[in-house]
Amino acid sequence: MAAAAAAYSTPREHVEWIRRERYYIGRDDKNPLAEDIHQAVLYLSEELYSKDVHFLMELIQNAEDNKYAEGVTPSLEFLITSKDITMTGAKTTLLLFNNEIGFSPSNIDSICRIGKSTKKGKRHLGYIGEKGIGFKSVFLISSKPYIFSNGYQICFNEEPSPDCNLGYIVPEWVDENPSLSDLQNLYGPSERLPTTIIILPLKIEKESAVKQQLSNLQPEVLLFLSKIRELSVRRDNDDSTCNTGCKISISGEDTCQKRRNFNAESYPLHLTAQEGDKGDEEQCCYYMWKQRFPVKRECISKKRAEVDEWVITLAFPFGKRLNRGTRKSGVYSFLPIEMETGFPFIIQADFLLVSSRESIQLNSPWNEGILNCVPSAFTNAFITLIKGAHEAPSFSIPFLFNFIPVEESHIKLLDRVRQSIKEKIITKRIIPCELNNSQKMFCKPSEIKRLVHAFWRVLIKAQKSGVDILNLHSHGSHIVNAYLDNDEYNNILGFLGVGYVDLAWYASVIRGFNLAKGMPDDIYVELLHFIALKWNSCFKDLPLLRFIDATGNISLLSVSQAAEGNKKLCIANNDEIITWLINWNREFISVSKLYFMPQTTQLSLRMAKSSVMNWLKDSVKLQSLSLSDYGSIVITSLTRSKHVIAFTHFLYHSHKCKYAKEWCINTLVSCLPIVDEYGKVILEKTEVLVPASMGKWIMLMGSNPWRAEKYFVLSSEYLATANFAGNVTCEGQILKFLQQHGKASDVPQVYPPNAAFKTVYSPLTKDNAFLLLEWIRNIRSRGTNCKLQIFFSSIKTGSWLKTSIGYSPPSESFLPSSGWGRLLQVASTLVDIPLILKDFYGEKITEYTEELKEIGVRFDFMDASEYIGSHIRTATADSALTRAKVFSLLNLVRYLGEVSLSPDYLIQSTKTARWLKTSVGFRLASESILLLDSEWTLASHVSNLPFIDTSFYGEQIADYKIELQLFGVLVGFNKNYQIVVDNFEMPSSYVSADAAIFILDCIRNACIPDDLFTKLSQTEWLKTQLGYQNPGESFLAVLEWECLLQVVSGIPVIDEAMYDGRIRSYQEELKKVGVAVTIDDFLEAIAFRLNHLLEGRSITNKNVLALLSCYRQFVKKEITLTHDLFPFSLGKEWLYTNHGFRSPKASILFSPEWEPISTITNLPFIDGNSAFYGYSNKINDFKNELKALGVVVDFKEGAKLVIDSINLPRDPSIINPVSIISLLQCILNLKENAESLPMEFKQRMKSRWIKTVFGYRTPEESILFDPKWSLPRKDGPFIDDSFYGSELTSYKRVLKEIGVSVNATQACMLLALHIKCHSDIITISRVYLFLNEHKWKADDEAAEWIWIPSGGGQWVSSSSCILHDKVDLFSSQLFILDKYYDTKILDFFSRVFKVRVGPCLDDYCKLWSSWEVSAHHLTVQQCSFFWVFIANHWNSNTEKILLGSISKLPVNRNDEVILSNKEDVFIPDDLLLKELFGMVSETIFVWYPQVTSPALSRANMNKIYSSIGVQSISEAVEKDESFRTTGASVRKVNQKFLIWINGLLRIVLAFLSDTSLDIIANERHRLVKYLLDLEVLEIDAPVTVSYKLTLSSGTILDSKATRLFRWEKDKAKLFLQRDDGGTKRKRDGGMKRKRHNIEYATNFADVIAKGLLSEMPDQIDSLAQLICFGCLLDFEEYAVNYLLKSKNLQLFPEDEEFLSSISSKKNVRKVEAGKTTIVLD
Repeated sequence: MAAAAAAYSTPREHVEWIRRERYYIGRDDKNPLAEDIHQAVLYLSEELYSKDVHFLMELIQNAEDNKYAEGVTPSLEFLITSKDITMTGAKTTLLLFNNEIGFSPSNIDSICRIGKSTKKGKRHLGYIGEKGIGFKSVFLISSKPYIFSNGYQICFNEEPSPDCNLGYIVPEWVDENPSLSDLQNLYGPSERLPTTIIILPLKIEKESAVKQQLSNLQPEVLLFLSKIRELSVRRDNDDSTCNTGCKISISGEDTCQKRRNFNAESYPLHLTAQEGDKGDEEQCCYYMWKQRFPVKRECISKKRAEVDEWVITLAFPFGKRLNRGTRKSGVYSFLPIEMETGFPFIIQADFLLVSSRESIQLNSPWNEGILNCVPSAFTNAFITLIKGAHEAPSFSIPFLFNFIPVEESHIKLLDRVRQSIKEKIITKRIIPCELNNSQKMFCKPSEIKRLVHAFWRVLIKAQKSGVDILNLHSHGSHIVNAYLDNDEYNNILGFLGVGYVDLAWYASVIRGFNLAKGMPDDIYVELLHFIALKWNSCFKDLPLLRFIDATGNISLLSVSQAAEGNKKLCIANNDEIITWLINWNREFISVSKLYFMPQTTQLSLRMAKSSVMNWLKDSVKLQSLSLSDYGSIVITSLTRSKHVIAFTHFLYHSHKCKYAKEWCINTLVSCLPIVDEYGKVILEKTEVLVPASMGKWIMLMGSNPWRAEKYFVLSSEYLATANFAGNVTCEGQILKFLQQHGKASDVPQVYPPNAAFKTVYSPLTKDNAFLLLEWIRNIRSRGTNCKLQIFFSSIKTGSWLKTSIGYSPPSESFLPSSGWGRLLQVASTLVDIPLILKDFYGEKITEYTEELKEIGVRFDFMDASEYIGSHIRTATADSALTRAKVFSLLNLVRYLGEVSLSPDYLIQSTKTARWLKTSVGFRLASESILLLDSEWTLASHVSNLPFIDTSFYGEQIADYKIELQLFGVLVGFNKNYQIVVDNFEMPSSYVSADAAIFILDCIRNACIPDDLFTKLSQTEWLKTQLGYQNPGESFLAVLEWECLLQVVSGIPVIDEAMYDGRIRSYQEELKKVGVAVTIDDFLEAIAFRLNHLLEGRSITNKNVLALLSCYRQFVKKEITLTHDLFPFSLGKEWLYTNHGFRSPKASILFSPEWEPISTITNLPFIDGNSAFYGYSNKINDFKNELKALGVVVDFKEGAKLVIDSINLPRDPSIINPVSIISLLQCILNLKENAESLPMEFKQRMKSRWIKTVFGYRTPEESILFDPKWSLPRKDGPFIDDSFYGSELTSYKRVLKEIGVSVNATQACMLLALHIKCHSDIITISRVYLFLNEHKWKADDEAAEWIWIPSGGGQWVSSSSCILHDKVDLFSSQLFILDKYYDTKILDFFSRVFKVRVGPCLDDYCKLWSSWEVSAHHLTVQQCSFFWVFIANHWNSNTEKILLGSISKLPVNRNDEVILSNKEDVFIPDDLLLKELFGMVSETIFVWYPQVTSPALSRANMNKIYSSIGVQSISEAVEKDESFRTTGASVRKVNQKFLIWINGLLRIVLAFLSDTSLDIIANERHRLVKYLLDLEVLEIDAPVTVSYKLTLSSGTILDSKATRLFRWEKDKAKLFLQRDDGGTKRKRDGGMKRKRHNIEYATNFADVIAKGLLSEMPDQIDSLAQLICFGCLLDFEEYAVNYLLKSKNLQLFPEDEEFLSSISSKKNVRKVEAGKTTIVLD
């Protein structure tokens, strides 16, 4: 076709030819495929992509695939305009300008067809387009696209052409609209038009989307394009809906580095983007890593059949990515894919994409293979980046760790890539170490540790301050570089598994570098903060805490010393006192054990975080001390007089310098020890006296009488001058200070102890007496004199006060006033009274009135009266007061009244004296009664009161009535009933009516104790009709209730006539003593007597009928029974029934309607025809009364009793159906009253009493038949309605209540339980369908519910069944249900019993196990079916189950499959070994099924076999490479023909010089010398390798293989197997010919590479490949040089020099000619 098209000389003629020949335009006949082609294009164009961006990517992709002239910078430009240059009516047109070489005729042919892309099959040549209709996607946004290129001016239309009925692919020539001049004007008149222009008039509905996509065009789109270097978007108007245009360009540096050992290359790219013509230019550099990987066989895709290696490029952005605010694409397939990876780098590869280009195909083996290579590419790139930065400063390396993908990807396939990256890089040495020099060192993540940020900060600051921080690694761990070890990289380091050092490491460093002492205070505080946050016992013994010692220097304490020892670390709580306390503490540090931190440290701690102080307080027990706190602590440690005196001076100066407030000094002084006059330190003291030479106390007391009470005298040292802590104290200042603060005092200021002192027991001088009174005044002013009882007692009782009768105790002395002094003198003629002598003391004594009162001196008449009264009390205590003295006392009281003086004090003073004689002996005046009133006379009959003995005093005692009343004697009765009650005494003889009434008055007016009430209620003092009775047995008559006396008799009623009717007004009082006065009491007595009759079973028919008769009268009179008799009538068992006495509510009045139910119940009937009721039926006359009392008289009302009394017989056959109907009616009656059935009744009903078609059953086992159901009665336990009659159905609700199944849901449960009674599959199927119809669910799905009719039939569980067995493998293992049941029942089995549709993994495993133990020979089909299932369901769970259940695996034998022990079956992963051992045994290699799906591929089956424990043959064999030369003929070979070959040595040296191997020159040269020193020997015996395979039975399979070479490293010999013509060939010519042999070259390369790189096994294959190539090329210089260059390998000058030196040695070396044969023994 192309050749035919070329026949036309112009592009236009070519287009016309296409229209005519391909689409039949202008011809008479029509293209028969026109409509099919149109529909195909329409479908693909609409469905290909889901977003409008596709057209943009396709056009960029096409531009990338275009060809460009040499020297041209490939570019693509988008121009959007509002000019309608096509005259199609479009409001917006998009133009593309591309400076490619232009469309060729073949390109035009391709674009006019479907799927005929010129790029097909050229993927390996760099073409990235693949679908062949990419250009057609522009129809999504444009109905009529135009192409101007290389003279072609054509357009296409999506509407079918009227000439051929085809759209999309039929070209039309364009003469104008637009023209080339139109395009030139748009592009720029001064600019040269690019070769290719595409014009797209946009569809109206697509304008916005196109503009948006152009605005969001990502600059990174150029990263992975190999041709296009510039891309721009612009507009030619002020269209505001489209963003300002942008221009993107990309450039690279000529620094591409080949990584031969990785088959990779790396290079930087610089991407530039500019918004608008004047916008800021943004740039970003990307480090590109391109690595090639061979395509794995299992990953090959038909779409990439021609591609044999994957090229994976990773882009690492060094800076902000240029994404213009859009989503960052993480995956490219040359162009961006709308797929976010979450990775901090970009992945580019030739992925297979979904049709919308939104994502890669996630289930594609091709894509999985690519992604499986990404971790290796990333690891190589990352290590190269890290190690390649050896010249960069350390702070630049951490940035590279941001490329590690830490965050989880939302796409599982990509997240596996992330995890694989992690697994690889954590095994590499990538983490930079912290060193104290410029040398760089890297460690594996598992070999290095982190420091917390806070400690880094301390170390860095300490180092800057001059602290010598040596190598951190000397303390047991490699440490992450400080620039990497910060919070920014926490997630990354955590992802890599880099942990932190343990706390012991920090302790070691702090101790080793002596950090605590050598750093400034601010850094020291930071160190403490770190330790506070990380506090652990490993820090306890560190010398860490700074303090000022006794010499004023800084020393260190450990935490354990401070917290657990006796050394306490301190700081001052106030800046002003820091220095003051530190200086003074030096005086006391030896005893106080307080260690103050330095001032600067304390000030730094003020600025520290609260956590530091909290730690110091909690763990170090740091004390923040005020001066008061400090003083309180030091005081407790003062035991020596020197320290006590010094501390007193400390307090004095602290007060003087105002470092302490007054309250503080007072507090400390109060606790301060003292040094006493004997030089002893006194810790516990009560008061301190001033030195004797300075005090008044010595004059009053003569000596210190209270030393035992801890009163001490100060030492004279307190008076001396002294100097402490640089502070001088003058003489006397300390004593003055102590007196001012209450620490030392003197009489009269000193506070005495509660103790006596001897001087007050002797007369005192006048001055000492006044000194003592002044002392008392001071004590009283404190208000604490009450606490000094002993002290004051000694003063009160001491005879030191001078009085009128001599020196007397103050407590016995008086100081009278002038008003009552004369009268006191008159009274004193009767009693001696001591008066203080004012003549001796003068008037000054009157100034101490209060003090004299305090010590007992008396001043008032009241005191004198008390004095006189006390003497009277004393007199009466010894003997009774005489009659004359009584009258004298009464006359004295009368006299005081006459002179207007109150006798109260005198009377009060005699109050406790028993001086009055009464009828019951001498009594207090207040206890006595003067008998004058009649009421007292009555009281005397019923009490034992103390009346004044008139026979002793005479009648004249009544004349002193007023004076006696003053003393408290009772004179008038005045309703004083209470005193009668208090002294009540029951008369021994009968009680008169007046006395009885007086007793009731006492009850009414006084408070009667309970014991008196008891006595009164139990004494027979009330007259009744039955004689004297106690009140508790007596009644006050109630006439209207007299009929009750006919029911019982013998009730005692009070005789009201005896009491003249007065008794009825005392009903309340009578009630209190127990008399029954109310109707309730009366009825209670009746009820009591009735209860008594009941208890003795003495109640008779007469009692019952009398009570009913009385009840009838009460009803007529409308009298209501009270609470006593009414409960008796209702609740007591007083009615006789056939079951004995019962309560009314528990009784039934018998009638004929009760007859049917009586046969199945035990009911209590009241039967008038019984012997108890005299066979008279008279009881029936009281039917209404009985009903009112609760007796059941109607059948309907007795339902509850029937339910409670049900008694079904053991033999249900004797039950009459009428009785059952009657019972059901009772239950119905009960339910109508909204009552529930008792649980006991329901329990009784669970017996088998209901007749069904299958015999008698319990209600729960019975079903009420429903004719609507699709079941006959014989299918289940249905109630026999022919026995009970049709009436039974009316009790459906009642039957349900007692447990009968009445609906389908309930019936299903019974039918399911009953189904196992059947063996007929038709009946069973019918029941199954019924259960299915009514959605029945089994309680136990695993039970045996399923009937298998075969073999006599059996019931089986669902676990042993499956619905279908499509592969017909499980008939012997499982029951296949589709053999017996139709689809509906199978669905029922699946839904209800969870029967599996087909066999599961466990079934397959059990099947395989049965095959293992049987002698059954498997068919290929059976085995294939098994492994198809396993492969299609392979996962971790399958692997786990198979690993534990399969012990044998399939192998081939004579074209059949047999099972062999798993230990004896191997995967043939090595073809050489397979061939060798295949000849030994044909049953050791695992069998493979035919590949009918990807899951059965060899690779996948190998994976499965390996997972379940099958070894690969390469792992299982034991290789023996031992080599013996005994008896063989050996000839030495000239080294220059095999080893001393310049090309070979260049290859080896160049490979070892690769920078990625990092081998130094000396080491490289050593390896080459090792090669050169080999002795080459040719041997005629074969060089063999033995292989041994041991089977589980102990059988050993042996096989051998020959090799051409063997390197004996320990002997430095290389053996070469001689060929048949070895002795005849020339020395060198034969060797050269053999080099061209691939077997020889391969064996030679392999032995040399393994010998040299035994310590670098991962590099052996790469070196062997190079040597093999060199060998095949005969190591020719040109070929070797080209080979090295292609692999990016070179020799450094030192290597060239080394080779030259070897060549010179080789030239002078003499090689012996001829052949030497050696026979080795």
